[in-house]
Amino acid sequence: MIKKNQKNEIYLKVRLAEHLDCDIEDIEQGYDESTFNIGDQEYLMLTDEEADQRAKEYIKDSVWAFVPSFLASHTGIDEEIIKHLQDKCESANDALLNSINDIDSFISDAIGCDGRGHFMSSYDGHEHDLNNNLFLYRIN
Repeated sequence: MIKKNQKNEIYLKVRLAEHLDCDIEDIEQGYDESTFNIGDQEYLMLTDEEADQRAKEYIKDSVWAFVPSFLASHTGIDEEIIKHLQDKCESANDALLNSINDIDSFISDAIGCDGRGHFMSSYDGHEHDLNNNLFLYRIN
């Protein structure tokens, strides 16, 4: 008998194989239920809701790395002060995050400017819409 998560895995592998034009046997489950490996390539496959949530988390964790002018427009803090804080890299993240006036607007604007793939796909910044509420990101 096929369990629900096994059926899901098979379905996702089929969708990935169709998109990449490869054999399903070449696809291995990755480190979690959303990641898949094909040789040395690693992919992340998410629903729209899952992708939104992961992008939101990534953006919140990397506020320190945003362009100073973008941060200034969402915090009211002078760009030169932001640049000085950014010299501290990740250590400045909480201070900058807590300075954002409207985090939902910040996240929406970030995704609107760069696309969700920019935050999800560390390999090439692309998001591939596989239809039926599935999105694919190459992550290595």
